[in-house]
Amino acid sequence: MESFSYRGFFMFIDIHAHAYLFPCPPQDGRTQFCTPEEVIRRYDELGIEKGILLPLIGPEVYLPQSNQEILEICRRWPDRFLPFCNIDPRGIGNSDKTNFTPWIAWYREQGFLGVGELMPNLAFRNPMVLNLLRQLEEAGWPLIFDGSSRIGKGYGLVDDPGMPQLEYCLQAFPKLTIFGHGVPFWSEIGTLDDPGDRERYPNYPVRAEGAVPRLMRRYPNLWGDLSAGSGYTALARDPDYAVRFLNEFQDRLCFGTDICYAVQKLPLAQFLTGLKESGKLSQEAFDKIARGNIVRLLGL
Repeated sequence: MESFSYRGFFMFIDIHAHAYLFPCPPQDGRTQFCTPEEVIRRYDELGIEKGILLPLIGPEVYLPQSNQEILEICRRWPDRFLPFCNIDPRGIGNSDKTNFTPWIAWYREQGFLGVGELMPNLAFRNPMVLNLLRQLEEAGWPLIFDGSSRIGKGYGLVDDPGMPQLEYCLQAFPKLTIFGHGVPFWSEIGTLDDPGDRERYPNYPVRAEGAVPRLMRRYPNLWGDLSAGSGYTALARDPDYAVRFLNEFQDRLCFGTDICYAVQKLPLAQFLTGLKESGKLSQEAFDKIARGNIVRLLGL
């Protein structure tokens, strides 16, 4: 467990969390996901007021979880959890002409606030993915995705080095708030020594800026989900660059954990707090990233 102390008050809202209400076997053959009570225990340790729960619905790696289970958790612990639903672009008709309005309308009525994490192992420019993104833009919901480096490798939307397919989506759907998340995305905070580094956590400094800052400057609808090892490593691999990045994009970055299991290391809270206490990150910027941006985006 972290030795970090949050000094008795809640500083953070978690944009990215997972919890399972009902017992099930290890979802990927190894990981026993947290119960809601276990997530709350970690939240209390780290000063996290509440978190957004993201259902894992794809079959590529995990046992699918229903949106209704997420809704039930949020109804039982309304002060600690907020619901995002998940929609597979292959749903209803496995077609790029599918009308998802019945699902979107029903989930909105139930109180869901967005979609995520979207992670089918399809290309960003797959017509079925584009069809879903168009309808999410019309609905005004934000989207969190996870990525993969290639078709046939686990879960996640697939792009090429430099993320041209994501850029196409940002251009095509300018009113859709898209949260970048995952290893292929955050590895490109800097230029890559090897294209294969999109499949792992690069541990070398940011020698030159990569696709992430370039796309964030160009497209105001691209936000950053800082959760998981991918988000933390993108910052911790080069703390000096992290300070510049966090300050420049302080209005579109959000704290997250991507908590999956009860004893998972969650170092981002301590990292961000350390930057604030050292004066490298202002209180204003810290507050935006810790909670203010997601409060503003979702109208909490």
